[in-house]
Amino acid sequence: MTLSSRLALRYTFIVIACLLLLAGLAHHEFIYEPAKRHLLGIRELPEDSWSEYAEVFFYAMIPLILGFGWWMMHRTLLPIGELAQRVEKIHADNLREPLPRTFNGDELDRLTGVFNAMTAQLQKSIEQIRDFSLHASHELKTPLTIMHAQCSTALLDEDLLSWRERKLIEGQLDEIRRLARIVDTLSLLAKADAGLLEIEHNPVPLHKLMGECFEDSLVLAQPEGVQVRLEACDNAMVSGDRDRLRQLLLNLTDNAIKYNRTGGSVTLSLLNKGAVAELRITNTGEEIPPLLISRVFDRFFRGPEAGSRAIKGTGLGLVIVKWIVESHGGTIVMDSKPGVTTTVTVTLPVMDPAVSPEITPL
Repeated sequence: MTLSSRLALRYTFIVIACLLLLAGLAHHEFIYEPAKRHLLGIRELPEDSWSEYAEVFFYAMIPLILGFGWWMMHRTLLPIGELAQRVEKIHADNLREPLPRTFNGDELDRLTGVFNAMTAQLQKSIEQIRDFSLHASHELKTPLTIMHAQCSTALLDEDLLSWRERKLIEGQLDEIRRLARIVDTLSLLAKADAGLLEIEHNPVPLHKLMGECFEDSLVLAQPEGVQVRLEACDNAMVSGDRDRLRQLLLNLTDNAIKYNRTGGSVTLSLLNKGAVAELRITNTGEEIPPLLISRVFDRFFRGPEAGSRAIKGTGLGLVIVKWIVESHGGTIVMDSKPGVTTTVTVTLPVMDPAVSPEITPL
């Protein structure tokens, strides 16, 4: 129950008590006492008319005063509800927008000032984290590049290294490449968070990208023993960045293949639903528990299956996918059915046929 509801309920009890008291006084004054005087044969003393009018006015003012008190309480609590609505709308992208203050010095104004100071400090902390991620990823690229070059050069001399030393350097080279991918991804996300990345908005035939992705997925799935099929591929023209959209498709299909079972399948489909293009990628991997489904788009999150099967990854692929989808004005959801399939559904707005170029079949 909200604060205003609790206060309203308590005030209602007070109003009812006052009205019962008023009814009791009126019954005693106008019914009980005249009846008792009549029973005892006592004549009612004459009263001044002004006194009677004042008495009637007093009784009539009680409900008006109670109603005015109700209205005043509502007006007093109204700013609290408005403040709660504004606080609920605060997120990482609008921390710079302060809540409006009255500067009248009351508790609510002071509370608003505390909220503004808190969001300003939070914005500063987020900016420091973004700057650190951006600068750290930039500084790490140089030593990683040098280490990669040195290891690659050492592998060129076949006579200098023994078989064991060669295997050791090759393992180090794989880890350097993996670390370089993590650094590149962190740099990308840091730039995206800081608004330093610009997304192109050109006409992109999404059905052609789907066809290319399907061909690439056949190559990726062959070593894993996974079957890939293209169930539907409607013509769909979207406005966006071709390279980013291709990255989106490859990341999703790669995940669907990696997090699958041997002999499993991956199904791709692209449906043009008029206003949006709906992309679905379904795999027959293990179920994702409901408690974890909401965390799959968190940074560095990897499900228990990744650890048990030693699946390579950084836990950042779906984070990039979500950023690409949202930067194109789309939505992405994941659904996992026990013992059946896991499906990722992406919707992207379709270009108006009147302004989009002619769509050629796939």
